[in-house]
Amino acid sequence: MSESTLTSGAPITQLPDDYMQNPHEVHHMLRAEGPVREVRTPQGLKVWFVTRYDEVKTALTAPGISKKLMGRVRHDALTEHMVFMDPPHHTRLRKLVTKPFTARRVEALRPRVEEIAAELIAKLDDGDVVDLLDVFAVPLPVAVISELLGIPIDNRDEFRAWSNQLINVSTPDEVQAATSGMADLLYRHVREVQAAEPDDTFFSALVHATESGDRLTTEELVSMAFLLLVAGHETTVNLIGNAVFQLLRNPDQLQVLKDRPELIPASTDEFLRLEGSINIASFRYTTEPLELGGVTVPAGELLMVSLLAANRDPERYEDPDRLDVTRPVQGHLAFGHGIHFCLGAPLARLEFDVALTQLLARFPNLELAAEPETLVWRDSTLVRGLHTLPVRLA
Repeated sequence: MSESTLTSGAPITQLPDDYMQNPHEVHHMLRAEGPVREVRTPQGLKVWFVTRYDEVKTALTAPGISKKLMGRVRHDALTEHMVFMDPPHHTRLRKLVTKPFTARRVEALRPRVEEIAAELIAKLDDGDVVDLLDVFAVPLPVAVISELLGIPIDNRDEFRAWSNQLINVSTPDEVQAATSGMADLLYRHVREVQAAEPDDTFFSALVHATESGDRLTTEELVSMAFLLLVAGHETTVNLIGNAVFQLLRNPDQLQVLKDRPELIPASTDEFLRLEGSINIASFRYTTEPLELGGVTVPAGELLMVSLLAANRDPERYEDPDRLDVTRPVQGHLAFGHGIHFCLGAPLARLEFDVALTQLLARFPNLELAAEPETLVWRDSTLVRGLHTLPVRLA
């Protein structure tokens, strides 16, 4: 990393162009310098970067921080959801969306998730060299969330391309094309469900959910369906991929889970802590001066809050760069914290438990089919995930 000077005379750190390929090294250096630091991203954006656990937790809940940034940058049918809202609008939407998203409804999905996972694994054979993301980690959560919302994903490759363009670093034209394609799909679906009689499916419950006579508008339903559809598969895709990658790089820990598969559900938190699906939480900005660990961030400044960095803070977790599937992890921030805590966390946990349990049972001698350092991470500050994960099935 290099350092330059702002017109105010304050130092600013330039994030390296390959930051997304090795964020942990950058986070380690930033944490050593302080809890929050002014940086310039590879795209040229000046932000305040929060990397220590305590300050990240504070930044996720402080009242002087707003998430209404996207509406100031881009306003379309896909941005009117909870992620980019503050109370009281966020509170209203959260109440309506939480009603059909109960623990009972999520757990009831387990047999179907197991069935989908088994169908995907049945197509694979010993000795095959495959991209595990393409054949398993992507289609499993895409199938689950599309069934949950009742949205037919007829062209998975097109849907995945839209998701990538909206989450990765993309051109304005790519973002516009992805937004239009996704919005058209979701508007058609919402209107069909609105016109149908209510039933006991999840999305019907969401469309017809009421709170004191209030219900979601068509635009809110489209945006909420987008959030659930994209976040509902991206989180799990990368959780599965990152976890398998870490296990194949740590054969002693892989052996622990093969010997004791009953530990897989509890190990989810260690995988989330070590290499969670989200690096930088969605952008925030300060509406008033904010003190973080003795550093004052002025009003009107952008914040990048790194969940990935917080979860490897040595002040919070001993030997944080080491994978230990028996570690009793408490309080990690991989799903966020406070009012924006991930609504789909129970579903991600369920899918991960099923996916890893079935994968290791069928292919206990799974191994990487490429050198770890040759694998490329996605060009996104938001998600932490590999482009491909080549493995040899055995």
